[in-house]
Parts: sequence; C-alpha cells; structure tokens
Amino acid sequence: MESLPPARRRQLRTWVPAPGSARLQAHGSQAESDPLLDLASNDYLGLNRHPVLIAAAQAELERSGVGAGGSRLVSGSRPVHGALEAELADWLGRDRVLLFPSGFQANLAAISALADRHCTVLADRLIHHSLLVGVQASGARLKRFAHNDLNAVKELLESCRNRNPDQPLLVVTESLFSMEGTSPALMELTALCRQHRARLLVDEAHALGVLGPAGRGLAYGLEGVTMISGTFGKAFGSGGAFLATDTKLGEVLLQSSGAFRYTTALAPPLVAAALAALKLIRHHPDWGQQLVERSILWRDHLQAAGWQRPSGCGPILPLIVGADQAALDRQHQLEKAGLLTVAIRPPTVPEGTARLRLVLHRDLPDETLEVLLRALADG
Repeated sequence: MESLPPARRRQLRTWVPAPGSARLQAHGSQAESDPLLDLASNDYLGLNRHPVLIAAAQAELERSGVGAGGSRLVSGSRPVHGALEAELADWLGRDRVLLFPSGFQANLAAISALADRHCTVLADRLIHHSLLVGVQASGARLKRFAHNDLNAVKELLESCRNRNPDQPLLVVTESLFSMEGTSPALMELTALCRQHRARLLVDEAHALGVLGPAGRGLAYGLEGVTMISGTFGKAFGSGGAFLATDTKLGEVLLQSSGAFRYTTALAPPLVAAALAALKLIRHHPDWGQQLVERSILWRDHLQAAGWQRPSGCGPILPLIVGADQAALDRQHQLEKAGLLTVAIRPPTVPEGTARLRLVLHRDLPDETLEVLLRALADG
C-alpha cells in the first residue's frame, strides 16, 4: 500500500439525498455541505426515490419484514420473489428468471452454469471483474479479445474449433460497458456464436430499462443469446440482480448454483421496489429513448466544445482526460460548480485513460448541460 501513488488512492465518501431527487449531499464534512447534482450514480431513470417504489417497499416491509431470513431453498422465498421473476420473464421473453442478492453473485452463477474446466471462454477485454472471477472459479480456459472486435472473436472461434471441434465454447460480453459507454454489435455476434456452436452470455446490467425495444436491453429478441444477467441497482432504482435463460438452464441454476443456494434471499422490500420499477418502465416505454436522445445532444455539445466525442449512445459519457491527477483535478473543478462526477482511474480503466464518467439521469434539470460546459471551459 505504501507504493500506491496518491493520485490512485481511493477514498470513501458518504452521501445523503438532498431536497430534489437529482441532488446528493456529502455527509460528515462542513466543507462539502452544498448539494451537488448527481452525474455519478447509475440511477438512470431517477427511480431510486420515486414514491411508487418507496410505497411498494414500505408495504412489503410490513408484510415480510426487512430480510428474508434464509435462502430461497430453505425458508427465504416470498410471493413477491416469484411475482418479480414471472414479470421479468414475460417482459424479456425468457422461460426462466432467478433472483440473486447482487450482480456479482449473478455473474458468478452464470459463468458456473455455462462453463467448466473442459470449456474455453472467449471474453471481451473490458468485461466486469465479476465475470473474470467467475471464469477463474469455473476452471475454464480464458481467451480475451479486443474490445467489441468482431473480427477478433471470429478468429478465436475458428481457431478453437479447428483445434478441438467438439470443445464447449462460451463467449462473454456486456451490452453497455459501464466505463466506456460502448455496446457490441450483438446481432452479428450472435450469428458468429450460432455458426461456431458457442454459447453467449450477455451482461445487460447497464442497458436494461434504457436501451433496446422499450428498454428491454440490446439482447432482447436475438436468437442465440444463451443467458442474460441484469441488476436492479441501476435503472430500476432498487437492489439485487437476476439471470434470465431457458427452462433447462434455469433448472441447472436452481439445482446446482452455489451462488443461489448458499445465500440469504434478496430482501423482500428490494424485490417489491424492483417489481414496482418494472411496472413503471413497462408503462413508460419511451423513457429510455428519451434518455438516449438527451445523451446524443450532450455528446454533440461536448464534441463541439473540443472534447473527444464520448463513445456510444447511452447514458454513460466518458470524458477521457489521461493522467490520474488531471482527472482528479477535473473532478474537483466540477464539484466547485455543483456537479458530482467521479474520476475513474486504473486499474478500473486502462493505463493512461483516466476519465470523468458522466452519467445522465432522466430527472436532471434542463440547465445541467450548460452548467457542465461552462465548468469544463473554466479548467
């Protein structure tokens, strides 16, 4: 730890919601007491403090208590768990959905169900750490390909099939990469996987609720996507996660997944809030597209102001700064202007690509972009 450079040392800061759902206030420091507009969290649709979600969580709290008290296979299952699983399966067009307490656990379970020591996993170089840990735990052989590079995937698939025609293959990617704001060409990727008899796992954590038809994610309706993982701690404004797949693999998860079996069930109030969020998202299928359109406007203005155009078209807009300390300086600069964003530094992102990760929310005031551009110009 002594060798860790000061500009790369992480610090915990505690926040409390301030009046107005788009603002957060630093807790415990008089010097940081002014509320800041939230451009950092993943609450894309602004549902975290939505009255419908709060009411649903409170009602379930009265019915079921704070926690489930046991795993789903012991005494932890509640009617609300089954209700959310069924609603999600219907919304996503999948046979089976299983809930998990966290996205990390869900991804571990997904890899364990789809790969073992006889399998080779081909993974995008920028996939989430939880997926890499899952591959390591499975004992599978890992081969990584350049970010969103279809040609690299094709070459790896062909090489694996030529070497061992019957070897199980699994391709792993995300539909919206959380630090890049980019998305793969999933239609072409699914075609490659079908051609080479490879399973495909897509982590939809950051896309669900925002991207794809009516916010159903970019994997929705694509033939050849074996399993998707998703979370409720982002656009759904709650907590917990899920896996969605076919009947056979759903039963494999239920019968053999340690990440599902040996953990206390997702807290019922969080489940109820996620179910309420899903119903709101289904009732407002245009919310995600509105956020996408706003993100394009922001990208246009940032590019016009001289910044490298943030990649992608979703609500995550990375502004590449380069050096760690320069990114931290930009973070503090924006905080002085009343905007909360966080400098993302290695090892979370590649060396030399420290950045500000700007995140759009549906409930940001209209003047936020003007404030941001003015603050960046002052630096």
